[in-house]
Amino acid sequence: MGLHFLVGAAACIVNIAIHAVVMTIVVRVAQRMSARTELQPALFLIATMVATVSVLMVAHLLEIVVWAETYAMVGAAPPRADVLYFAFVNYTTLGYGDVIPVERWRLLGPATAMCGVLMFGWSTAVIFEVLRKAMALSRAEGRG
Repeated sequence: MGLHFLVGAAACIVNIAIHAVVMTIVVRVAQRMSARTELQPALFLIATMVATVSVLMVAHLLEIVVWAETYAMVGAAPPRADVLYFAFVNYTTLGYGDVIPVERWRLLGPATAMCGVLMFGWSTAVIFEVLRKAMALSRAEGRG
């Protein structure tokens, strides 16, 4: 069981690192974009949110790939199972249950779900903050 936690923690730490880098980039780009924008208020908010959410979705996909590679390395999925699909279902806590981990690695699924929930929560907080700052900037500059 200790190996399960070690492997799960390692994959989650990689996810946290990916998320931290992407979050830093998202916040910096949003700040720079807001300082230079000539867009109308509605278009500015739309562009900011589409860019922010798109980049975060790519980050989540990369994080799912990390879990899929982790499953493949340790043999957590049954033979011939699609590890990317398996990781996606676990990370998003969808939990179809059509792919069941091998008995030896059954704790990796819940570890993946716990990490995914944390990453989605973090993303939600950043989306909210970017939107809040963009709206405040629009109001301060008389654009909205």
